[in-house]
Amino acid sequence: MERVTDVPESFAQSADRDQANDYDNFAEAYSAENENNLVNAYYERPAMLALAGDVVGRRILDAGCGSGPLSAALRDRGAVVTGIDASVGMLALARRRLGDDVALHVVDLSDRLPFADAAFDDVVASLVLHYLEDWGPTLAELRRVLRPGGRLIASVDHPFVAYTIQDPRPDYFATTSYTFDWTVNGQSVPMRFWRKPLHAMADAFTTAGFRLSVISEPQPAPAARELFPDGFHDLSTKPNFLFFVVEVPPSAAGSDD
Repeated sequence: MERVTDVPESFAQSADRDQANDYDNFAEAYSAENENNLVNAYYERPAMLALAGDVVGRRILDAGCGSGPLSAALRDRGAVVTGIDASVGMLALARRRLGDDVALHVVDLSDRLPFADAAFDDVVASLVLHYLEDWGPTLAELRRVLRPGGRLIASVDHPFVAYTIQDPRPDYFATTSYTFDWTVNGQSVPMRFWRKPLHAMADAFTTAGFRLSVISEPQPAPAARELFPDGFHDLSTKPNFLFFVVEVPPSAAGSDD
């Protein structure tokens, strides 16, 4: 495996916290599935890029970058990108994709981030927050590394979906976990996600010091209609993911005076 970066002791410890969500076990299979499928390539990533808008020259942290498809798209649009992920296997694939254009670090989002205060203009967190029971410490760190006026752009499982996939239905207003075996290209891996009601998500952002700017429920990219006709109809008529843009309030010196 290609060496990506030094692995801190904290990562080795955090890897023992949960046997689920071990992307090292299926990094190649997941990356291949993610590359051109409907949900990621024609729905989630286009939505994240649309929310990011013009990123030329912006310093962006891709928190939970995986094998790097979103990092690559942001880099190609002119951003200066740094990627972090807890999976060494995923980061090896990201290095193969990105070359030396993007700094990559093995970082668990439950730990303190190895960056200075106000180091980034934007953070993108693509389908990662729903792996965390408590968003508070992670959001506090993401806010710390964002400059005043900076943005966090995040996508998560839509709470409507998270509360309808299990029978009997769980308590919508409780934060609860659910596990399942995720099969990708014939390989089955145990996964654990955390459900949160919408108000708990919003409260977590505001408690961390962000202000809500956008809550979005986008449609898949139009090109998907011909490529995935059955899936396109299903995805365009039922919620799947929920997208947020939240901002760090500008400092007094940087206010809109």
